[in-house]
Amino acid sequence: MRRGDHYAAQGQEAIWRRRRLLERLSTNGTKPKLNPDSCAFRLRLGKSKIHRWGVFAVEPIPANRKIIEYTGELISRRETKRRSESSDLIYLFTVNNYWCKDGAVGGSGAEYINHSCAPNVYAKVIHGHILYISIREIRPGEELTVDYNFDSKTERHECRCGADNCRGTINVRNC
Repeated sequence: MRRGDHYAAQGQEAIWRRRRLLERLSTNGTKPKLNPDSCAFRLRLGKSKIHRWGVFAVEPIPANRKIIEYTGELISRRETKRRSESSDLIYLFTVNNYWCKDGAVGGSGAEYINHSCAPNVYAKVIHGHILYISIREIRPGEELTVDYNFDSKTERHECRCGADNCRGTINVRNC
């Protein structure tokens, strides 16, 4: 086997592994899980009014506190492009100009934090770690939300956050 074939086979195996995981989550009705080792506060997953699953606070979370780390398989931009074209359910987070984390493979549960135009959380990348930090105090039962800030040059994605100041798109500006 040539070197390129070996890498292609590894990439294809990762895609199949990811597809199997996504199929299990979407078809058999099982509830995805949070990794408590990645959480700084008690959180729970539940059905979201925004989109599919959401992450909810179980206890009060003060402002400016780390809540959860976004974990997942570290993949190159090339692999990111390939995976983003192979599925409707995408949990990719850009770490830097070359690396992304795929929360669908080894994710902490932070990948289920939904977009809002009026978020209560923001993401901060520190030394390759993606941390979600509270913007304000978050009450028990409140869904955690973050502004995805999708680039205005990418495909337009409709927003369903329901915020008073909703811009109608997950992208930074209306396309």
